[in-house]
Amino acid sequence: MSDPAPRPLLFLDVDGTLIPFGTPTAAQPGIPRVSDALVPPADAHPLLHKVNPEHGRRLEALPCDLVWATTWMNDANDVLAPLLGLPPLPVVDWPDSDEVRHLHWKTPGLVEWAQGRAFVWVDDEITHADQDWVSAHHLGAALLHRVDPRRGLTERDFTVIESWLMQILGGVKDRLDVRPASSG
Repeated sequence: MSDPAPRPLLFLDVDGTLIPFGTPTAAQPGIPRVSDALVPPADAHPLLHKVNPEHGRRLEALPCDLVWATTWMNDANDVLAPLLGLPPLPVVDWPDSDEVRHLHWKTPGLVEWAQGRAFVWVDDEITHADQDWVSAHHLGAALLHRVDPRRGLTERDFTVIESWLMQILGGVKDRLDVRPASSG
């Protein structure tokens, strides 16, 4: 009997994804923000109050391995993981690479990091150029899911991600799927 395939990866951006750029009510009305007990120090990132602590539970419940894919690097583990109730996560160490025109600078590094594993990339800067490049250079299944940076992750985003992961784990062989930014 062969070993089961490894779980898919979820590459997680921070700015615009976990920290929305819109007004607090634009993010998700009625959703709790960082509790008073977890208020960051005054010298912390000025938008940390927009982090939805419930996202940590939702992310951990997904059938995948979470990986920070952010310029925050290990600061994501030091600052955001405690706010979200997440354990320390692996961090993509961005390799020096030649820039590919019209391509997000993260794209080649994520494909290299995945090493053929199925993955979801959640970011607010994904474009069709990234979709095309991943389709041509990654052998595994991939969902490049663009998040609306004004709202960050929403219920709709979680539904799309979870549905795709369940399809992949159920044996659906779609190589690549890109979703437009969420609208609500």
